[in-house]
Amino acid sequence: MPPSAPPPQSPRRRFPYPPRAIARLGAIALVVAGLALAFARTAGWLTPARLSGADVVDVLERHNGEHPGFRRAHEKGVCIAGHFDSNGRGQALSKAAVFAPGRTPVFGRFALAVGSPYAPDGVPAPRSLALDFAAADGSTWRTAMNSVPLFPVGNVRDFVALQRATTPDPATGKPDPEIVAAFMAAHPETRAFNALMAARPIPSSFANDSYHSINAFRFIDADGAARAVRWSMLPEAAFSALDRDRFDAMNARDRDFLFNDLFARLRREPQRWHLVVTLAAAGDRTDNATVQWPAARERIDVGTLVIERALPEPAGACRDVTFDPLVLPPGIAASDDPLLSARSAVYAASLRRRSGEGPRPGAPGDAFATTPPESQR
Repeated sequence: MPPSAPPPQSPRRRFPYPPRAIARLGAIALVVAGLALAFARTAGWLTPARLSGADVVDVLERHNGEHPGFRRAHEKGVCIAGHFDSNGRGQALSKAAVFAPGRTPVFGRFALAVGSPYAPDGVPAPRSLALDFAAADGSTWRTAMNSVPLFPVGNVRDFVALQRATTPDPATGKPDPEIVAAFMAAHPETRAFNALMAARPIPSSFANDSYHSINAFRFIDADGAARAVRWSMLPEAAFSALDRDRFDAMNARDRDFLFNDLFARLRREPQRWHLVVTLAAAGDRTDNATVQWPAARERIDVGTLVIERALPEPAGACRDVTFDPLVLPPGIAASDDPLLSARSAVYAASLRRRSGEGPRPGAPGDAFATTPPESQR
């Protein structure tokens, strides 16, 4: 054997780990592989027929147009900050620390459910209020609420079908009426949502609007007992309605009048809402956001939300946050509503996409620039 060749290795040198250690490593590898498989299955990677969060984001982009750097839904928004004062009544329903008597810091976002960050405010679109509660025990509760107390569809496939049916035709700039009519004929719940949108008075401000959890959740008390609930933020500000017939005039005067009104109100004083929890009764649906519970259900006021300031979105705490409805503290759990996991996946996919798109152009929430960039006109 030439002098440069290495000496023969003993079996111990070839296999530095004893058989027992190898068995343990193999078991760990199987666990990791199982977790990866489960994650891939949950994400939809192994089931092509299942819609992923990215699939839904693709559909939203085709429906709304591409606006790099912005959220893919509720694009026009502004960050807010304040606190929540619990009155302690929520402790009988949930062990979540946010319901203990006292104050919890809050930040969040007001937004319009419009397809463009440059859309005018005078539209009959739902509004949204998203919040992040940072409780004293280190837990976080995030909730994304809409101003309409129900959703137009009950599952993600119908949501995608609705977006496709109402996507404008490039030739006309409007959705194909036959496709829209076919979808509506097959979805009475969407027709009911549209009827509600057409009939409801439109509040004149973000500050005098109500916001609703849409989906059902479960509150779990200190003894482990669970109850199905929904919640709403009900304003202290006096209600007044917008005149739908004057939308064009209002937009001509100020395309961002809702956001400017919010800033003006907050310069004068904080704005307040009451967090009211609605308790389900036996037989109430918890798996379908298109179904409202009867108005007679028990409701409990558990505290007051106080919004103290609004901030341009690039400078606010809400900028890089997804208000994932499944970010829940101990004491609050998801219901069996399939839209919850779908919303979580779509919000995450939207954040990943916009985070890689670099600095975005100005928008009304960014100090209320009312003129979109040349490429968006």
